[in-house]
Amino acid sequence: MTSAVATQRKIAPWKIEEVKTLKELLKSKPVVAIVDMMEVPARQLQEIRDKIRGKMILRMSRNSLIIRAIKEVAEETNNPEFAKLADYVEKGAAILVTDMNPFKLFKELEASKTPAPIKGGAIAPCDIKVQKGSTGMPPGPFLGELKSVGIPAAIEKGKIVIKEDKVVVKAGEVVSHKLATILSTLGIKPIKVGLNLLAAYEDGIIYTPDVLKIDEEEFISKIQNAYMHAVNLSVNAAIPTKATIEMLIQKAFLNARAVSVESAFLTDKTASDIIGKAYAQMLALAGKLSDDALDDDLRERLSASASAAAPAPAAEEKKEEEKKEEKKDDTATAAAGLALLF
Repeated sequence: MTSAVATQRKIAPWKIEEVKTLKELLKSKPVVAIVDMMEVPARQLQEIRDKIRGKMILRMSRNSLIIRAIKEVAEETNNPEFAKLADYVEKGAAILVTDMNPFKLFKELEASKTPAPIKGGAIAPCDIKVQKGSTGMPPGPFLGELKSVGIPAAIEKGKIVIKEDKVVVKAGEVVSHKLATILSTLGIKPIKVGLNLLAAYEDGIIYTPDVLKIDEEEFISKIQNAYMHAVNLSVNAAIPTKATIEMLIQKAFLNARAVSVESAFLTDKTASDIIGKAYAQMLALAGKLSDDALDDDLRERLSASASAAAPAPAAEEKKEEEKKEEKKDDTATAAAGLALLF
């Protein structure tokens, strides 16, 4: 009898069936994630299942069986990258499969988390503050318990009242069992309980939480800036694209017009500009002459020109508003389609 057959006989039938089921699950969807659900109480887990129903499939199993199923699928599909997913199986791991891309999946899991009391011995994820005001509790031993952990409290109108806001534990510090009990009694829930994504696989790439957790507003702003820089480069380098062809034609037209005017090359588009330029130059020369050297007609023309040169605030404001509207249109175009990612 070979050692392989002997080993096969030692494996419990239910484990073989479980690995088979897990393998089928791993192959059923394009996105496979490993999540940690060790700290999720039964009640919150049921709420989470209700929230994700129809969007993804969650299955708990032993870590060793999950790892075995991942490696067997990777071997059968000749996909070494998929095998690396087994490196992220830890704690109370479970398999989650979905059609949702990893970024949407991470956002969905974070949104499904619910507030919960913190346990004694846990690390505070943030500064935990107790707000001033009535606790709604009558005088009793709880008053002494509050004071014992540094919370300023007193009796007012027959109720225990916290006198001022108080940070009872800072982020990164260990929460004592006594403080955890008091916070729970006060109804303070400083943590969020839910499925913690450990890693997600899609199309040969493994995504970790540090990659998936992004500031959407900042990301959209960066995309908009990149779009504006790309448009600027395209226009200045005269690279025609769907987004810049109109601007390139306008720029070419203005440049051609400027050359025509500067060289006094008359066309039906520039004749008025050339004549206007010549007229302005004539007035400029006339303005350098003494008043005695001017006739009445020139004096009148110079006076009219000076009046016309006065700024028109309303017109300038209108131009600024038009520029702002154009910029809004450009940034809106750059942000289009981002909803498909998040």
